[in-house]
Parts: sequence; C-alpha cells; structure tokens
Amino acid sequence: MILVLGNITTSPVRFSEALALSQAHVRRARGVPGCISHAVHIDSDDPLRLVFIERWADQDNIWAHVNSPETRAFVKALA
Repeated sequence: MILVLGNITTSPVRFSEALALSQAHVRRARGVPGCISHAVHIDSDDPLRLVFIERWADQDNIWAHVNSPETRAFVKALA
C-alpha cells in the first residue's frame, strides 16, 4: 500500500468551487482500480487549505490515476 498526501490552498472567492471540484474528484477516484481510499479534508489551522489523503495498492495505479484525462481536467480547473 502507498499513502499519498497532497494539498491546495485557494482564495476565499474560489473556496466553494474548489471544494466542490475536490469532492467530485474524490468520488471519482474511489472507483479507480487500485484506489483503497481517497478523501479531502479542510485544514483546521487554515480553512482555505484542502488536504487530500489517498491510499493506493501500487505505483502503477497511482500513475494511471494521475495521468487520466479526468485528473488532468481537475488539476487544470483548480489552477
């Protein structure tokens, strides 16, 4: 099992949009082969920071997820 941690910090104006995009991304990722768990949380110290916690079966599954058109679209939408 591989643990992946990530985070983004957004502006107050874009927070709701970023959270909704992140929640949709997490729901989608949970159905990807090799995804054991995938979650997004609001940082208790910085309410504009979203923290992602992911568990994957192996590196190949992570790369397949990261390189998917859906994940690329998610990253682009947050940029």
